[in-house]
Amino acid sequence: MAARTGKEYLERLSASRPTVHIQGETLTGGIQDHPAFRNVVRTYAELYDLQHSDAHKDVLTYTSPTSGEPVGTSFLTPKTADDLVKRRKAYKVWADHSNGMLGRTGDYMNSSLMALASAADWFAQADPAFGENIRRYYEKVREEDLLCTHTLIPPQVNRAVAGTQQASGKLAARIVKEDDNGVVIHGARMLATIAPFADEMLVFPSTVLRGTPEDKPYSYAFAIPNDTPGLRYVAREPLDYDRPRHDHPLGSRFEESDCVVVFDNVHVPYERCFALGDAELCNGFYSQTSSVVHMTHQVVTRTTAKTEYILGLVSLLTEAIGIEQFQHVQEDIAEIIATLEMLRAFLRAAEADAEVNEYGVLTPAWAPLNAARNLYPKLYQRFPQILRKLGASGLMATPTELDITGPAAADIEAYLQSATLTGPERVKLFRLVWDTCISAFSSRQALYEYYFFGDPVRMAGAYVKSYDREPYKAKVQDFLNQHSLERS
Repeated sequence: MAARTGKEYLERLSASRPTVHIQGETLTGGIQDHPAFRNVVRTYAELYDLQHSDAHKDVLTYTSPTSGEPVGTSFLTPKTADDLVKRRKAYKVWADHSNGMLGRTGDYMNSSLMALASAADWFAQADPAFGENIRRYYEKVREEDLLCTHTLIPPQVNRAVAGTQQASGKLAARIVKEDDNGVVIHGARMLATIAPFADEMLVFPSTVLRGTPEDKPYSYAFAIPNDTPGLRYVAREPLDYDRPRHDHPLGSRFEESDCVVVFDNVHVPYERCFALGDAELCNGFYSQTSSVVHMTHQVVTRTTAKTEYILGLVSLLTEAIGIEQFQHVQEDIAEIIATLEMLRAFLRAAEADAEVNEYGVLTPAWAPLNAARNLYPKLYQRFPQILRKLGASGLMATPTELDITGPAAADIEAYLQSATLTGPERVKLFRLVWDTCISAFSSRQALYEYYFFGDPVRMAGAYVKSYDREPYKAKVQDFLNQHSLERS
């Protein structure tokens, strides 16, 4: 099987039977037709169709080393600089399709699986079977072009204690039984984005494990089908209100569901396990395999596309209402431009300074990507603020598509026109600005970006601890010593 079409993605989804609780309803299938999911599901189908378009297929696919068929570029193991560039270009095509609003497109986890499979020897340290398992699983996902999501953290109950200690350790998903064929998982995890319409659930390590006997049941990494018996999802309220695209131009296309994942004695076969009971292996899962680097390469490409969208949107807004000549407006626009160019520079530096890791994979430089992932969660928060400030009360004058074609049409044409747009055109633009900075969809985007890689405060602490500052301390100390010698 090769890179999927949108039709093939929808056909597989229609045959899937995940258990999803949403707004008092329990679904066991039919995801592709449910109002909460059908629009975003079709957007995902469009991404798969892009793999077969004349304009993008050469960037979005490459030849499988096993089947000879075209498969997704995000599975490509980079060996050359051209490979890294191709991967980034492929990320960008998909990101541009959603203006960077889709945070869990398949290329994100595909990049992780590529790095993990290349580092199969890392997993084989605990058991040679684990190395073979991750390699075979990566090939399965690649050849079937499966859509994977993942879940990482324990339920947020009492943050004063570790997730493994909440409710005496009975809430967080854990290994409760082991048999000849695998392990049984019981408990819950957060927070699986796109879970209802993904093909596979990757259950990967997150918080640092201490390696004590108490941590052993929480030390694991595995993958299971989305409709595995005992697996169920509790979805948040959908932010797609099944309204016309004119009225909710983003929410009606790009609303990715977020779910709590419940494991009700879920059996996981050994062949789908990549780590079991080994805290050290789990703690090194991302860093020692370069997985986090390749995932971040995808993320920074996506946020670049998102920032390009914000710049284009704010530029249309300021032109429409004739405010771009004001210096405080130019200052805000300059902030967005600077963020965009910074992201581009980080990507360029990461690729230019790429090195081959111990597993033979050409890996982008981590320092610029790590800087980007620490900065962007906070920088993005400014974009909705800027749009709200510049749109001002105009963001309240946003009648619907039915109003534009209804009895209010003449009033909208007369009183809601702008310096460069007709009344209907201005309303359409301001609906897009509104859905980017004020709507529930936009608030979820801001929260999502802020916590994408975890708590920014904890990330900052880890960033400081991991950064080698000794050369800079030594430089300053040399300067101080030189000053003292001159005085003596």
